[in-house]
Amino acid sequence: MLKGHQSWLFRDKPVLLTSGTVVGPFEGRGPLANDFDIVHDDSLVGQDSWEKAERTYLEEAAKIALQKAGMTQDQISFYIGGDLMNQITSSSYAARTLAMPYIGMFGACSTSMESLAIASYLISTGGAKHALAGTCSHNSSAEKQFRYPTEYGSQKPPYAQYTVTGAGAVLVASEGDGPRVAAATIGRVVDMGITDPFNMGAAMAPAAVDTIISHFRDLGVGPDHYDLIVTGDLAKVGYELASDLFHKHRIPMHKTRFRDCGMMIYDYDKQMVQAGGSGCGCSAVVTYGHLLKKLREGELRRILVVATGALMSPLALQQSESIPGIAHAVALEAPDSILEKEG
Repeated sequence: MLKGHQSWLFRDKPVLLTSGTVVGPFEGRGPLANDFDIVHDDSLVGQDSWEKAERTYLEEAAKIALQKAGMTQDQISFYIGGDLMNQITSSSYAARTLAMPYIGMFGACSTSMESLAIASYLISTGGAKHALAGTCSHNSSAEKQFRYPTEYGSQKPPYAQYTVTGAGAVLVASEGDGPRVAAATIGRVVDMGITDPFNMGAAMAPAAVDTIISHFRDLGVGPDHYDLIVTGDLAKVGYELASDLFHKHRIPMHKTRFRDCGMMIYDYDKQMVQAGGSGCGCSAVVTYGHLLKKLREGELRRILVVATGALMSPLALQQSESIPGIAHAVALEAPDSILEKEG
């Protein structure tokens, strides 16, 4: 299954049976609102803290994915997930409620594709029959931990990003009808010396480019192999930097559609989001809500989702450490029934 240096090519392609996406009220005013399962009108969802609310979003997304499949929690071999909070508490406490065997992981905002890649590997090797992969983020909990609490009302620079309030979960199986996981590329840590915790796009863009180039090299394909290549949450600043780096490395990204989840989820003309969206929930809800719908309908046949993450901690930033970037890529295909129908 190992292809090249850092990629997995799945011969028996795991199936994405169902997914669940839950977002907050601000995300519900964006252009993708109709593709999410639940849009809450209260970002606290009845909880007494932002952190408890974030956990609730994830629990709801996981339960929606199970309900769509008509499955119960005891039928899931493993739940694989993580988030931005210290000690990935949102995921760990959600796993307590879900009562499934749990593999916790931290990839910052790259966790959506990191968890999906690991879940797919377990399924393809027979290590699991059904696996649930998920992640979440909340604007107010992330801002409080990494920058300034939203209650302060502090002014942000134009290159800052707006953390998505939302959660996404996907049910991965060895057989069934649904979009399939064709391959995955595990990224390397790339650190270009960025120390500004607001400038996530610049910190993550080089890692995204490195992973995409590695994916092309390992699989022997180019950008035109995919209908769409989408990064996780580089937003406007990181997206432009990545585009410049692709040009520098002579990667013909013009042969496909190249987009970013952080630029897709919000309406720039109506919502004040600085450079765009970020957070673990960003690529999760865009992929498991919007993009899987496009694959199921046959509007997209092959896509590459490259979730990006900034692997810093508040303590590391206080000690003037730079921000390591990471990106993990997962190649998704439309269901077999769609591909066979279209030849």
